[in-house]
Amino acid sequence: MYCRRVLTLASEIEVLARFGRALADPIRCRILLALREAPAHPADLAEALGVSRTRLSNHLACLRDCGLVAAVPVGRRTRYELADERLGHALDDLRTAVVAVATDRTCVDADEKGCC
Repeated sequence: MYCRRVLTLASEIEVLARFGRALADPIRCRILLALREAPAHPADLAEALGVSRTRLSNHLACLRDCGLVAAVPVGRRTRYELADERLGHALDDLRTAVVAVATDRTCVDADEKGCC
């Protein structure tokens, strides 16, 4: 029983770490938020976000590897969408929680020991 719980905890930690790595880059955050609104083709995402297709492709590969987005073939093109609709809800919850925390406390300069 203990071994199963340790393995479950380890896999939960790995999932959270992957999600954290995905959110660690502002472009990947913008991609996830855009896909939260609607699935999109890479060329459309690149134009909407103002990044090169190559750069966008690298970020999409990262998000695919993290299991957060899925590539869906549509004819000769590929459309991207969130891998699970619950991710959209999780992003919304995380954004509102971060906003609530930020408004409830005072941040210090980055040069000091604050987190902001």
